[in-house]
Parts: sequence; structure tokens; C-alpha cells
Amino acid sequence: MLRRYLVVASIVAVILTATAIWLGFVLLHPTPPRTIAMATDPEGSLSAGLAEQYRELLARDGIDLRLVPSVGAVETVAHLRDPKSGISVGIIPGGITNRQDSPGLVSLGTLFYEPLWLFYHGPRRAEKHENLRDRSVSIGPEGSGARALSLELLARIGIIDQRNTLLPLAPQAAAEKLLHGEIDVVIMLGAWESPLVRQLLVAKDVHLANVTRADAYVALYPYLSKLVLPAGVGDMAENRPPTDVTLLAPKASLVVRRDLHPAIQYRLLEAAAQIHSGAALFRKAGEFPAPESIDLPLSDHARQFYKTGPPFLQRHLPFWLAVLVQQLLVVLIPVLGLLYPVLRFAPQVYDWVVQRRVFALYGELKLLEDELAARAAQDDITDLVARLGELEERASRFRPPLYTLRLHLSLVRQRLTTR
Repeated sequence: MLRRYLVVASIVAVILTATAIWLGFVLLHPTPPRTIAMATDPEGSLSAGLAEQYRELLARDGIDLRLVPSVGAVETVAHLRDPKSGISVGIIPGGITNRQDSPGLVSLGTLFYEPLWLFYHGPRRAEKHENLRDRSVSIGPEGSGARALSLELLARIGIIDQRNTLLPLAPQAAAEKLLHGEIDVVIMLGAWESPLVRQLLVAKDVHLANVTRADAYVALYPYLSKLVLPAGVGDMAENRPPTDVTLLAPKASLVVRRDLHPAIQYRLLEAAAQIHSGAALFRKAGEFPAPESIDLPLSDHARQFYKTGPPFLQRHLPFWLAVLVQQLLVVLIPVLGLLYPVLRFAPQVYDWVVQRRVFALYGELKLLEDELAARAAQDDITDLVARLGELEERASRFRPPLYTLRLHLSLVRQRLTTR
């Protein structure tokens, strides 16, 4: 009987442990998704090219990064805010959103400078913003980061006002119209490596406007940085641009949804370190990615990554094996915490159960002795002999054997035999 109880208790413990592990996996969602979506700028842009690099690096670990084109940073932020969009990752320049407007988003750090470029067509003029009034200006389509920053920054000093014709052209279309003289000004947001920036920088009859009072902008808008484009950097032979040009540039950040799985965040950070850590015109080697919180708070996992690197298991095991081991530890630790008290007191409970059964046998044995003493010498005691045999049978099934109890049973049998 006792062995059956132990078997049943063991089966129940195993079932409870398996159920706790299963509930941990189901309720805590510990396994990272195999597919995630990243919003990118239109095809041909630098952002789209960078997203392709991220996709290639994540594919090595069996993660499918699905690229979803968007009009620009404003639309990307809208997708990231919407949990139904399915988009979890995007590259966002500073000044587009903030932690109050986007509480569900966090930053994995800054990646590169993304200057605001103002190109105009025609003869080179004195660098005064008044010369750009009353002209057709492309500031990007609705939903683009260039449009949002242009309306905020350039309208402040009157470059863009009601006398301008504002055109919602995509960067590629705007650049073509500017090269053909069909529009006067193009404002775009892009890194130095952007093909369109490099094309317009060396184009004939196209000039890059210098930003005056850049320090004032930086003081008023903390998400901006002041950069200087050196003379001749676009084309040394033709000396384009002919003079140093002051630019305003927000830093682009890798932004994710706050609920994106930690393992995916770490993998994105490792990919960012491979893609953005090299030297370029506006950055030194190792400057990016950087643990900067400009508009959005830095993810807790990103903060840990910049301090100590990837988690120990991800450094020494293949990605999915590391994730599995890590999540098993996450689930098993609380399970073991619950099982420890049970296992700790199981021997005491076992001893208590055995003692109760032994005491019950002694109680029956004492009752049998009392009945034997109460009967007269000539009374039939066959029933008492049968009851004693049943007690001996039950005592013989104990493991380990209860020799003291069996000795006492033997003494009572002697008394019965003597009667």
C-alpha cells in the first residue's frame, strides 16, 4: 500500500512539474519569434540598404527579418505604435517622436548621423535664407522624416512659409526634377552614404545651402548636432562643395517595440555593432552604435549589452540553443523553488505516514490483547487468531521490515497459542 502511495505521489509530482514548465512557456512566451518585421524607407534608400544587411545577419541564426517599405520615419513610428501592424523594428531619426507620445517604444542606441540636406538649383548665391523664399520646394511626402523636420526647423526662420510651393515628392523624384531645373529646392534627410546625396553634391548647377546660426538650432533642439562638410569632399577635382558647409543632423536610432523578445533585441544589437561600427565621414571607428537616449528611453537589454556585451549563453552557444537553455533556466528556477520545500520535507512526511500506519497496527494489536484478556478460558478465540494473522500479513509488507512490531506480534501469537 505504501509503495502505491509513493508511486502515485511521484507521478503527481512529475505531472505538476511538467504542467508548470508548460504554463511557463505558454504564459511567459519565452521562445523568440522566428519572423519579425522591420519598416524601411522606400527601395533604393540608404535605410533600405541597411535593412538588407540586418536581414542577412539575422538570417544566419534562422531569424527571418521581413522588410516592409514605408514612406518615411513618421509612418514608421505610426506602424511601430500599432501592435496590429506586426512591425517591431525601425530606424528613426531624432525629433520624430518622444517617450510621451510613444510609451511602447524603446531605443537600442544611435547608429549614425542623418543630416538635413538643402540643395537648390541655379547660380550660387549668398548664403542667406531669404534667397530661398518664393520658390518651389520639395520637402518629402506625408509621413516622411524630412517633411516633419523641415516644417519644424526651416519654417522657424521663414525659409518655408505660405509663399513657398511645398511639393510632397519622394527623394528620387525630387532629385530628378531638381537636376532638370523643374523645381528650385530639395530638402532631404539622409546619411552621407546616401546615393542621392552624393549625386546632388557633384551635380552641375546644384548647390548645397549652408545652415547659418546652427548653434542656435542645436541649443533649441537638443536632438540636433552640428556637422561640417569639408570643402572638396564630394569631388576633389571639381572642388565640390567649394567651401565648408555647416549642416544640422539628428542621429538615427534603432527603435523597437518594448515587448520585442530580449533575445531578438540582443541579436539586433550584435548586427548593429557589425554594420555601424566602422569609420565614415562624420564618425570615428567604434563611435556607433552608441548607448544614447535621445527621444526614447534606452532598452534595459541594450543598456546591459553596452556594459557587458551579449549574454553569456549567446556568446558560447548557437543562438537557438542558447535561447532554449536560457528559457529553460527561467522556467525551471521558479519550478525548482516550488519543488525544493516539497522535496525537503518529503522524508519527514514519509516518516509521519509510516508512523501513523505502525501506530494503527499497534492500536489494533492492543485491542486484540484486550479482547483476549476479557474472554474466559473456555471461549472460542478462532476469530482473534484470524485477526492476528491479518495483522502479521500487513506488517510483513512494510519495507524496510518492522522487526520490533513483528516481535510484538509473535509474543501475542504465543499467548493465543497457549490459550
